[in-house]
Amino acid sequence: MLQTISWIAVDWGTSNLRAWGIGADGQVVAEAASDQGMGKLDRAGFEPALLDLVGNWLPRDEKPLIIAGGMVGAGQGWVEVRYRQAPCRPVFSDVLGTPETRDPRLLVKVLAGIKQVAPDPDVMRGEETQIAGFLVENPTFEGTLCLPGTHTKWVRINASEIVHFKTFMTGELFSLLATQSVLRHSLDAAESDQAEFAGTVAAAANDASRFAERLFSIRAEGLVHGLAPARAKARLSGILIGTELAAAQGFWKDQNLVIVGNGAQSELYAEGLKALGPPLRRSDATHVTLAGLKSAYQHIARDI
Repeated sequence: MLQTISWIAVDWGTSNLRAWGIGADGQVVAEAASDQGMGKLDRAGFEPALLDLVGNWLPRDEKPLIIAGGMVGAGQGWVEVRYRQAPCRPVFSDVLGTPETRDPRLLVKVLAGIKQVAPDPDVMRGEETQIAGFLVENPTFEGTLCLPGTHTKWVRINASEIVHFKTFMTGELFSLLATQSVLRHSLDAAESDQAEFAGTVAAAANDASRFAERLFSIRAEGLVHGLAPARAKARLSGILIGTELAAAQGFWKDQNLVIVGNGAQSELYAEGLKALGPPLRRSDATHVTLAGLKSAYQHIARDI
């Protein structure tokens, strides 16, 4: 029998939806996930997608608070929540969205993203929850967090605040180049060559001006010298990540650096930075996401 759920934590991204049922003692008593991310839904589809996932957790005569972070609060999400402005703490209860719902058991609060006005305009939605969770467990941290993803974030932290951040479209560029450019003829699903990746990262980081030239060289070397698909894939990743690391050097060089992430992409960033030499630590993205949602709940529940 399902244990009593006091509230529900939701991480709603572009591609996926994850939920955790939290008991009175703060422990996870239920967990579920689906592929019903924001990118697959129109505004009317969010409530049914959530109910499909957690409907059987909801009692008939109570409204457990549901805290949702991520792209669910974007302009294309369930309810648009205005951005909070950096410098600021990553998650707080001063800006929230409350979507209209038909099911009387639902009480949903959607967290705000964060915008940066200067020195360069930038935005984030979802990463701030991970940052909040990391800071719950590392309250004295000063330095840089790297959050790999489709749009990788580099975030400077000082005095428990997000003071400055920069976004790189490296993950999206890899997908576009690998599937829609001429380079698609040189790549396949083969494993990536680790040595090729490390060498390419170092070369690209040391001379980012050859970015476009290096990209076409993947295709040319495949035609002229039969570059193996595993090496071609590694070279594409290395060019993109190495060029990013060159541009983000101010965030990681001589800084206390932590990569927040799971999976293959985070491994690539760790390997790429290792090739360039800076020491770093790792932090589990799922763990800190949940910790951040718990932190938000503590703020929000006091005000409801």
